[in-house]
Amino acid sequence: MMKLYDNAGHALAGLLFDGMFICAGGFGLCGIPERLIDAILDAGTKDLTIASNGVSSKTDRSRQLIFEGKDL
Repeated sequence: MMKLYDNAGHALAGLLFDGMFICAGGFGLCGIPERLIDAILDAGTKDLTIASNGVSSKTDRSRQLIFEGKDL
């Protein structure tokens, strides 16, 4: 089944919940799921556990989850 959404927020609607575990790809600056991270931030989901190998760069959007005060 293939589903297309207008944006990441629509794709994640009803799936995010506080305390969830998220695995996200990306390595260095390649393949970082920036729109996914933005949608998670916009949703206000908190107490997240995130497994990612891409939190190495100051410009990596995954770091914003940390700096926004999200529990990781």
